[in-house]
Amino acid sequence: QVKLPRIIRRHKTKKEFTDALTGAKITRIDRRGKYILCYLDNGQVLVMHLGMSGRIERSTGRKAPEKHTHVVLKLQTGGELRFIDMRQFGELFVTAGDGLDGVKELQHIALDPLADSFTWQIFSEIVSSRKMKLKTLLMDQKFISGIGNIYSDEILWAAGLRYERPSDQLTSQEMRRLYRAMQEVLQEGIRHGGVTLEDETYRNLYGKQGEFQEHLKVYGQEGRPCRRCRTPIVRDRWGNRSTYYCPQCQV
Repeated sequence: QVKLPRIIRRHKTKKEFTDALTGAKITRIDRRGKYILCYLDNGQVLVMHLGMSGRIERSTGRKAPEKHTHVVLKLQTGGELRFIDMRQFGELFVTAGDGLDGVKELQHIALDPLADSFTWQIFSEIVSSRKMKLKTLLMDQKFISGIGNIYSDEILWAAGLRYERPSDQLTSQEMRRLYRAMQEVLQEGIRHGGVTLEDETYRNLYGKQGEFQEHLKVYGQEGRPCRRCRTPIVRDRWGNRSTYYCPQCQV
């Protein structure tokens, strides 16, 4: 059931979208960067992008859909999947499995930062070959996939590096600290179920909120003492976002 056609905007009609899914079984689920790929037994792939505020909820179907529920996929085994997106930047579309490489947004997605293939050597080569500010580089989906504003701040704090440092001017030791911090912060975020902020837009498949916001060291901590050196955390404008850092121990 499609309640808001904007969410399936790549399809000409609602019927085109629903016909591709009707009767199909999800055989596996994968991810490329911020795109969730649900492979179907009919050779198609349901692609989901959550945008800024989207989420997928598994429901028994007994309770009424909450506000901003735009697509409902009913399951033959019972229950349903609901796509909920307050800001409506997310989207769903179906494409042929052998046509994924033709999807423009998937063509230039970089390696996953937690993939075994994303080694220290590869990371070092990419960082040193670019002349970009560190925060910009970490959030560039053509360099590393999936890192956003919150995690980039946490990674840079853990590494003791300032967000505006040029990437091609890091020492070998600083490079290793950054790589290690990226691995550790992302793993910690996964262990705590991600970040749910005050707007509560992020919850997992079963509606549970994340808990990593309770463990953030720098993001959203403006004016609070740094956990490493007790210097008050500072917030700067960074494009149309905010970035948080310690002016003393991040250099």
